[in-house]
Amino acid sequence: MEKNNKIMQFIGLDCILMILLTMVDQWTKSLVVHHLKGKSDVILIPGVFQLHYLENRGAAFGILQNQRAVFVVLTVIYLAAVFWFLRRCPKTGRYTLLHIIASVLTAGALGNFIDRLRLGYVVDFFYFSLINFPIFNVADIFVVVSFIGIAISVLFVYKDEEFDFLSIKKKEHKA
Repeated sequence: MEKNNKIMQFIGLDCILMILLTMVDQWTKSLVVHHLKGKSDVILIPGVFQLHYLENRGAAFGILQNQRAVFVVLTVIYLAAVFWFLRRCPKTGRYTLLHIIASVLTAGALGNFIDRLRLGYVVDFFYFSLINFPIFNVADIFVVVSFIGIAISVLFVYKDEEFDFLSIKKKEHKA
């Protein structure tokens, strides 16, 4: 019973973080639609950074334009995988970082997934004009930061054997 309580506590906190971050993403997009759609860009740093309303019907860098069904299927597969991961991930302080990373990544996926289901496109608005970087949104930031967190975690924080919980094989007991 104690183990189930700990599992539910961690999963509950993971879900709360996912929901809160997804709400932040959706709120920023709502502001952008209300204040920028059909209007001129908002220049924050002239020649460097601005807010620009864009309806993105593709993925990062505009790839896979108008492939909504592909995104829906991939997001559902991702959501199943992340909940499998969170269920198996140890519920100790040592693994809190992995729980946070998974929750932030999921919030990014959910934020853009909600747009695709509701609108048929993703609302993007951050634009670094200095380097003509593709326009992006808060959910995209969550995804990028999460992947950086994963890389740092795998390379510098956790040892290989600390990922044994991901093994599908049952552990053999030695006699």
